[in-house]
Amino acid sequence: MSRIGKAPITVPAGVDVKLDGRNISVKGPKGTLERVIPGTITITQDGDTLVCERPNDENKTKAMHGLTRSLVNNMVIGVTEGFKKQLEIVGVGYRAEAQGPNALRLNLGFSHSVDVKAPEGISFEVPVQTQVVVLGIDKEVVGQVAANIRSIRKPEPYKGKGVRYAGERVLRKAGKAGKK
Repeated sequence: MSRIGKAPITVPAGVDVKLDGRNISVKGPKGTLERVIPGTITITQDGDTLVCERPNDENKTKAMHGLTRSLVNNMVIGVTEGFKKQLEIVGVGYRAEAQGPNALRLNLGFSHSVDVKAPEGISFEVPVQTQVVVLGIDKEVVGQVAANIRSIRKPEPYKGKGVRYAGERVLRKAGKAGKK
């Protein structure tokens, strides 16, 4: 039995949840998120808690049970607190600069600078030239935008130059052996 799926979701004050058939809408201080509930999972609202229930014990239904609970919980967290991903830029001359809250200019060792536009609901912060913070209320979109920025110049294994997640360890390779 899914242990994640069994856990109830507490809805904090100031968050409005609307269930309409297979659709769920969560509205909070930071914005509104909507999603279609997958599979045969049902969500019931009991006061200030949401409970996900499954009709049977098939493997696919068990997997959808935990997934649905996690997705709805992330929606509730997103509209109250929001999500952020931090990226670090490593390399001589590699830097980022904000072009307003929704655009970013990256200099990553190419012959040209790379401009990144934020999708709707996402904003960028550049506290230091070598750090980028991706902010938003939808966890999936925040993670995807951070992954897209990282994919522009992934950290290479010899010198470790490139864009990496904050705290990410890059496995380093030994260079060429010296001539004897």
